[in-house]
Amino acid sequence: MSTSVEIIEVSPRDGIQNEDTLLSTEAKLALIERAVAAGAARIEVTSFVNPKRVPQMADADAVAAGLPEAETRYIGLALNKKGFERCCAAGLDEANYVVVASDTFCQRNQGMKTEDSLRIFTECVAVAPEKTDVGVTIAASFGCPFEGEVSLSRLMDVVERCAEAGPHEIALADTIGVATPRDIAERVGAVRAAFPDMPIRLHLHNTRNTGIANAWAGIEAGVTALDSSFGGVGGCPFAPRATGNIATEDLLYMLDRAGVQTGMSLDASIEAAQWLEQQLGKTVPGMVMKAGVFPQAANA
Repeated sequence: MSTSVEIIEVSPRDGIQNEDTLLSTEAKLALIERAVAAGAARIEVTSFVNPKRVPQMADADAVAAGLPEAETRYIGLALNKKGFERCCAAGLDEANYVVVASDTFCQRNQGMKTEDSLRIFTECVAVAPEKTDVGVTIAASFGCPFEGEVSLSRLMDVVERCAEAGPHEIALADTIGVATPRDIAERVGAVRAAFPDMPIRLHLHNTRNTGIANAWAGIEAGVTALDSSFGGVGGCPFAPRATGNIATEDLLYMLDRAGVQTGMSLDASIEAAQWLEQQLGKTVPGMVMKAGVFPQAANA
């Protein structure tokens, strides 16, 4: 088991994309600045998608243009070739392309079947600028909201096709929060066995309250990076009942107490989660932001 893991802060993208409250470009950049200040080495800052389908991401180009200068690496999400081209043109450090493991969800999410998405991903990797690292997230890696179970063989077929294209990492996404630690161990183990040199990232949702346990199982299984979101906000517009990501501050509390290094500040992450809660005007799911750290300060 690794004694360190990289945290990718996704609140500026997956965290807010499904929120009714539309944040201004300035507020999104302020959120990103808070993630930088908290020590996030990588931040998923926006997605280059159709603004009619995801209104929260209508200002993707403006967000990309206003990013603060920092050693942090900035990631943009793309669902098709046009979005990928926009991401590369915006000059972000990484383009993260999404392939959905099930045809029905891929059709709902991207307007195409998995086979078509895989073909486009391969084309995108081939034409990516040298300065842009290309990763892939395999959505519904643990289950589909429309088709139900996604078999391990189906997942590995998709993983193999993605790996052939040569991404710099593969992310397995529990898009609707159905995985258990056993599932994480099995599927991460299968990917590592097939592609031992491929960095594996996990994107987890806490829909059924298994997200933090799954994160720990992922670290035990050899995952190198975990996605999380300040306050546990998040959700997919195209997946019914897909609730929030695991909360960054909850994840950091567990890892800090366990001696797993992340390079992020728990205190700064709690403050960022509290700030985001105010911007959204509603209570967010994060727990440590409410309970506080332990041990409490003597004068608390």
